Amino acid sequence: MRQPTRWPACGPALAQDPAPAHGPADRTGRTPADRLADALARPAAQQPHWPDPVRAGRIRALLSRAEPIVAPDETARLRHELAAVARGEAFLLQGGDCAESFAENTPAHQRANLRTLAEMADVLARRTRLPVVKVARMAGQYAKPRSRDVDDQGLPAYRGDMVNSAEPTRAARTPDPGRMLRVHAEAVRTMALVRALGRDGTTGGDVYVSHEALLLDYERSSLRPDTDGPEPRLTSGLGHFLWIGERTRRPDGAHIAFAELLSNPIGLKIGPTTTPEQAAAYVRRLDPHAEPGRLTLISRMGCARVRDVLPPIVEKVTADGHQVIWQCDPMHGNTYTSAGGLKTRRWDAITDEIAGFFDVHRMLGTHPGGLHLEVTGDPVTECVGGTGGPTESDLPGRYRTACDPRLNADQARELAHVVAALAVGAAPDRKDVPR
Repeated sequence: MRQPTRWPACGPALAQDPAPAHGPADRTGRTPADRLADALARPAAQQPHWPDPVRAGRIRALLSRAEPIVAPDETARLRHELAAVARGEAFLLQGGDCAESFAENTPAHQRANLRTLAEMADVLARRTRLPVVKVARMAGQYAKPRSRDVDDQGLPAYRGDMVNSAEPTRAARTPDPGRMLRVHAEAVRTMALVRALGRDGTTGGDVYVSHEALLLDYERSSLRPDTDGPEPRLTSGLGHFLWIGERTRRPDGAHIAFAELLSNPIGLKIGPTTTPEQAAAYVRRLDPHAEPGRLTLISRMGCARVRDVLPPIVEKVTADGHQVIWQCDPMHGNTYTSAGGLKTRRWDAITDEIAGFFDVHRMLGTHPGGLHLEVTGDPVTECVGGTGGPTESDLPGRYRTACDPRLNADQARELAHVVAALAVGAAPDRKDVPR
């Protein structure tokens, strides 16, 4: 990745001192600081209960003075590249760990993940003759939503290394805001490696970083004013691309209101219960100026539902005139528990959901813009199937994930060839696309 322009010295971020967000107001007369205060006052799902709120406030203040992880010119380049994806001129490949962990966050692991992402992108680019925008789930993906507050042992649920430890003791599971500082430091080092590998050609060009904007005490910590767009907004220095998950997309909640404020590219996970009307309402809020590529709708329907649920959503959003990116997450809707008690996913279900995603867009004449995968370059045994891939009985051998199961490097490369074949079959004539 090219050397970034550094952030202007504009004082602490908004976590403690909202002054930097003051500036031009939007058409309603509210400044970004006003809108941020409103967003953070709303109900927020999936947030930890810090045992010492005063200490948590001190941690937020320290984070607000920390260096940003990404630079605004990098994020601006990604916005430009994603606009091409939305127009059907490029493909978005997003992937990496379900959840980063302190123990696994080594240069060797990061290199393996980035190498796998680059190899997949190379297959897709060669077969489709389209540029591939590479976005890693990296440098911030340390927090995870959970379906229950306590686990089967009655302990507080593990919510990712940003919040607590996976170690099954009450002390380790007690939320610790100090972990946010370590996440930030780890993410700075990770981003330095991403840039270095981009410069030396290892990753085949720029790789951008992304994570779920889940823990709002962390997400609010690195915001700066951005007046370059159609209205005054805030840009996050924590990641190039941020997404809102299925469990936190409550329309009147804090996460959607927070995402509305950002000038970063935004993703939104939509599951099988999403109606066309709900999807259109989200799009109007998160992409009010109909900016191509501003918003990525990440469908996670499950292989049995995608062909029925997705078409009316695509039709409704397209009819409203928005050029969103349509991205398929074939992982989360196809998770099940094996006979041995491990969470896993079947290769056939993953590929079937992707095929259904392409079927829908082929039928409607829209662009199947990308994939969002949980994948690692390490030789893990977490997902079942693929040519020579693990069986259920093989899962315990190298089951390493901090949360959900990932495709390993062999499965990822095989998947890239499957997706490339689907993309070529679904693609319109590319004679006029710039090479």
